[in-house]
Amino acid sequence: MKVSGFTIVRNAVKFDYPVKEAILSALPLCDEFIIAVGNSEDNTLELVKTIADPRIKIVESTWDDSLRKGGMVLAAETDKAMKNLSADADWLLYIQADEVIPEDNYDELRRQMLLWKDDANVEGLLFNYRHFYGTYDFVASSRKWYRREVRIIKNIEGIHSWRDAQGFRRNGKHLQVKPTSAFIHHYGWVKPPELQQTKQQHFHRLWHSDEWMKKNIGDADSYDYSGIDILERFNGKHPVVMQERIRNYHCDIPLKEGVKQMSIKNAFLYLIEKLTGIRLWEYKNYRKI
Repeated sequence: MKVSGFTIVRNAVKFDYPVKEAILSALPLCDEFIIAVGNSEDNTLELVKTIADPRIKIVESTWDDSLRKGGMVLAAETDKAMKNLSADADWLLYIQADEVIPEDNYDELRRQMLLWKDDANVEGLLFNYRHFYGTYDFVASSRKWYRREVRIIKNIEGIHSWRDAQGFRRNGKHLQVKPTSAFIHHYGWVKPPELQQTKQQHFHRLWHSDEWMKKNIGDADSYDYSGIDILERFNGKHPVVMQERIRNYHCDIPLKEGVKQMSIKNAFLYLIEKLTGIRLWEYKNYRKI
């Protein structure tokens, strides 16, 4: 069984993406790994070159900044990276620059890939998500945050990145996927308020017009983390590759677990989810089989 990994990244140093940790967390599962490095305003290329592993191939790319609607440029760059993967790979593992796979998930993922490798009905594998918010101690868990997404796909014709590269489709149709018990830790919302605001101002330009940006993001100096609707304290373990980054994170953001602000409707739906595990009217860019 051959597994090819890939990611895209741009301005990782400027916006403090844990891309090195992301790649290191995926490498134990991969026989090769493609890093598509976009034209950056910092030392992103030099950063990824510090990962001394013969399985890594770096591909330099120029992003089309005119693809501004809906984050289309992210999907375009993801598809570019996929084209550089080996044709004989059985599975493709995609990880974004702010996502990390905990090492205690490796055995489960290997087992699932072996189990479904030759089943033509299975086109991908589904991960669970933890979205860390503000600090490494809290997880955002309301229905605003997606619970699951596809990060391992079969190397078959017709699969392409969908919309803003959150997931994949095959010839425009939902992938047929099997769920796994594996998690991905999403760390994109753990940054000092000033840096988070700068990232938001830059990142939303991939989706929205200048008018939308002015109205919804503004020109504040720092991000207001208090606007979250609900937080849960995280009492588990972070991946080994994240330990140094966590030790060096010294930012006192006053956050507490529990409901902060939520409409009656969303509070009711959240209660149902907690009691039953069912998220009503959940958006799913895949079809579980």
